Amino acid sequence: MRAKDLLLVTLREPPAEAEIPSHQWLVRGGFIRRVASGIYAYMPLMWRVLRKVEAIVREEMEATGALELRLPALQPAELWRRSDRWDTYTAGEGIMFNLTDRQGRELGLGPTHEEVVTSLAADLIRSYRQLPVSFYQLQTKFRDEIRPRFGLMRGREFIMKDAYSFHADEEDLRRYYGCMDQAYRRIFSRCGLKVLAVQADS
Repeated sequence: MRAKDLLLVTLREPPAEAEIPSHQWLVRGGFIRRVASGIYAYMPLMWRVLRKVEAIVREEMEATGALELRLPALQPAELWRRSDRWDTYTAGEGIMFNLTDRQGRELGLGPTHEEVVTSLAADLIRSYRQLPVSFYQLQTKFRDEIRPRFGLMRGREFIMKDAYSFHADEEDLRRYYGCMDQAYRRIFSRCGLKVLAVQADS
């Protein structure tokens, strides 16, 4: 396919709001277009790239035995209240978009899916013999960022791959963590990226 067939429109100069090189290159190269603060349209060339990356992610996740699913973006407040995270995520500077439906029920647009997947696991897993089990998804997430910036790095709507696993004991969890670590390293390598693992602060 030729560039003109992809409606590839490039810019000579990056827009003023593009603060970091990755954001500047994506906008200048015609990969993304800003719709509103923290909200971007993925243009045809970017969508082709994303589909290739998603294919790599799926291959590597399936090699670990993880099961792909699709969890709802719209989540009931009750699930979040059970984990005591509804107020944290919605009040004050919370990052969850929330709304009330026609019946007066509170809902949130999921910035993450721990509440939903643990509720499903509690309903579906009946015996330790079903463990370990791991789920993953590639899905659009929403976060009501106070100050969206850095292009796709800190937007209000973005695509994220998340995974959740359930184990009978800590030893199996550690084993599976190592398996996932290697899967992520293969994903990055296949995408041509060099990575350095660092200790997380949480």
